[in-house]
Amino acid sequence: MAQAATKPMTKTQLVATLAEEMGSDKKTANAALDALSAIVSKTVADGGAVTLPGIGKVACRARPERQVRNPQTQEMMTKPADKVVKVTIAKALKDSVNA
Repeated sequence: MAQAATKPMTKTQLVATLAEEMGSDKKTANAALDALSAIVSKTVADGGAVTLPGIGKVACRARPERQVRNPQTQEMMTKPADKVVKVTIAKALKDSVNA
């Protein structure tokens, strides 16, 4: 299924394509996608990382307390430490996009 570069694939389109690739029905493909999403969410929320072969790695990393500027008032303020989700794209995917 070819997608225009400006419009991302919707979940409905992804489920339909996944079902076709798996040789299965949409209900099974939707359940597989939901299970994968739940696994990644739980693992990353617990501070772990998940590698999706051929796609990349989804991980949680801690950011330290830091100084930030309020763009409206230009006032400097301290932002407390927090966590962010980081996605590192696999080399195979980068190479296939740039081929």
